[in-house]
Amino acid sequence: MPNTSHKALKQCLRLAIEDLNNPKIDNRLAAIYDLELLARDYPEHHWKIMEILTNFVRNHTLSVSQEEVKSQPSITICTDIQLALTVLGRRDVRQDMEEQLDLSHTNLGKANLNQANLELANLYQVNLSGANLSGANLSGAILSAANLFEANLSGANLSGAILSAANLSGANLCGANLHRASLYLTNLHQANLNDAILDGANLREAKFS
Repeated sequence: MPNTSHKALKQCLRLAIEDLNNPKIDNRLAAIYDLELLARDYPEHHWKIMEILTNFVRNHTLSVSQEEVKSQPSITICTDIQLALTVLGRRDVRQDMEEQLDLSHTNLGKANLNQANLELANLYQVNLSGANLSGANLSGAILSAANLFEANLSGANLSGAILSAANLSGANLCGANLHRASLYLTNLHQANLNDAILDGANLREAKFS
């Protein structure tokens, strides 16, 4: 990359990061779009930019207990957090190499992650209650102790995912691929498992009622 281009990129990244912390939501939304464009134009810095967005999500969401989720069902995710998640979910995974998205301990309740690519992501203890993960790629993802209460996982790819001690009560897993997934101690009370692929899955001590 020419030196002038490198300097221009550093300036653009600096301004975008500043706007991510701007109190005005329009500035934060514009910054997220700008970062997505920079990731496309400078593929060698793709992962660094994805980490900036991941840190933004982690720093602006707080983990909540399952009791709080049930007592405050109307809470929805902020627009800027949703946009950052959308960008992360549609990133060019070919640029990730062997990196791992880390969204552990975040509150992503009711997020729209339809068709999102979260393969191998660290989602340990994440709150995804009521989230739309229909058709999402969660292959090999770490979802241990995650809260997926009433989440929509229809047609999702959860092959090899670790869901140990996760809460999937009331979740829609219709047609989901759970091949070789770990569901040890997982709460599947009233979950919809119609047409789900469960061959090789570890269901030891899973709770169905």
